[in-house]
Amino acid sequence: MLTGCASVPGTLPQAAPEAPPASAQAAFSEDLTKRTFAYFWETTDTERCLAPDRWPSNPFSSIAATGFALTAYGIGAERGYVSREDAAQRTRDCLEFYWNAPQGHAVSGVSGHKGFFYHFLKNEDGTRFGNTELSTVDTALLLGGVLFAQSYFDRADPTEAAIRDLAEKIYARVDWTFAQRENSAIPSANGGSGKAIAMGWYPERGNGGDFGTHDWVGYNEGMLVYILAAGSPTHAITKEAWDTGWAANLDKDWGTYYGYEHLQFEPLFGHQYSHVWVDFRDIRDAYMASKGIDYFENSRRATLSQRAYGIDNPNDWIGYSGDLWGWTASDGPTGAANGRLVNGEPRQFQAYSARGVSAERVVDDGTIVPTAAGGSVAFAPEVTIPALMAMRDAYGDRLYTRYGFKDAFNPSYTFTDAGSRSGTVDAQTGWIARDHLGIDQGPILAMMENHRSGLVWRTMRKNPHIRRGLERMGFTGGWLDRTDP
Repeated sequence: MLTGCASVPGTLPQAAPEAPPASAQAAFSEDLTKRTFAYFWETTDTERCLAPDRWPSNPFSSIAATGFALTAYGIGAERGYVSREDAAQRTRDCLEFYWNAPQGHAVSGVSGHKGFFYHFLKNEDGTRFGNTELSTVDTALLLGGVLFAQSYFDRADPTEAAIRDLAEKIYARVDWTFAQRENSAIPSANGGSGKAIAMGWYPERGNGGDFGTHDWVGYNEGMLVYILAAGSPTHAITKEAWDTGWAANLDKDWGTYYGYEHLQFEPLFGHQYSHVWVDFRDIRDAYMASKGIDYFENSRRATLSQRAYGIDNPNDWIGYSGDLWGWTASDGPTGAANGRLVNGEPRQFQAYSARGVSAERVVDDGTIVPTAAGGSVAFAPEVTIPALMAMRDAYGDRLYTRYGFKDAFNPSYTFTDAGSRSGTVDAQTGWIARDHLGIDQGPILAMMENHRSGLVWRTMRKNPHIRRGLERMGFTGGWLDRTDP
């Protein structure tokens, strides 16, 4: 793993290779959408609505993956992969489970507390897995799917009416003020204080539970947490939380990387997750207004700077190019071959980690992650769709399967004698992950659909909670200024 900042060239990267024909890109986009939808439809447990954190290993369920599954159901209905009636029934059953799942401050035997849910849930009964945290961001990702379902299923029949009612109750139950730093006896380790929202809560800490040491401060995927917390009809935070928490020190994250000036966050998931459900095009808070761009353009620049890093390949990994690139949190080949030479240099390899590149930091062990490009399709389709097609063409059905892309691949990890617990190793083409990850599948599906039809964004623009949260955080312009979103 290399953590030093890559060299920044004085000129922008070379021109892209000729893109595949539009007809080929359209056919691929449909095929990828259908396969990735099938992942959520076929692997999510229907009895308890527990979407697997990863598949096929499936050690536990992820509430964030379930949020993506709920979003997938509407996409599948809209595209005709399943009937609207079947999608609605499954969605209603899912929301019934989460509304009725046990809540409380107990260390085990419950699914959540104060309306939040634990990050991982047991496959057997949907209660807390191990000592995982009560997660504010993973609850937010679940709620993204809940509120999408609330606005998508808008017909006057009993099943869809039940979906809307359950979604409202699940969202309104969350006590966002409980998760603010002022309620913690543990000081923040990353600059949060006062009204900032903590990342997690642990029932076994302190006298009756307490928070971890980190808050949602600075540029990251926590933007969605604050928007949903501000939009709450029952337990809303105030704008002070946004101003003194997440947005307090954004200037420290502003910089230029490969010629692209933007807010930095090296793994691309930080530029993607909030955008799955919120259309940030042409709407701005005070900070982005001062920079003359919006958060959508910021994510586009982050995506293009990553591609430029792949073209430059300053750390001399195998296979990087303008069509094979992309770094975000993902599985990796593990450290079994640490110290082996790649292009004459000793290397370190990681297991699951938050890979990424920016002017602030480079975390790169030669592993390329399809969701980095896939979750950015809506930002820069002209480079991301050809990249995904190139990955499919280069690695075939080792990488591109019944459920779309396996989580990651590493062309530099060719050490068959060392092997890998997390995937398969080929002496010529390298390592490919064993599993698909729900939180990496979800952005591919949703952002491809936002690019193709705008479905998720169009649906969420109708949701009053999303609008209220954005307006309370000071966003203006674009669709927020129109009565018809």
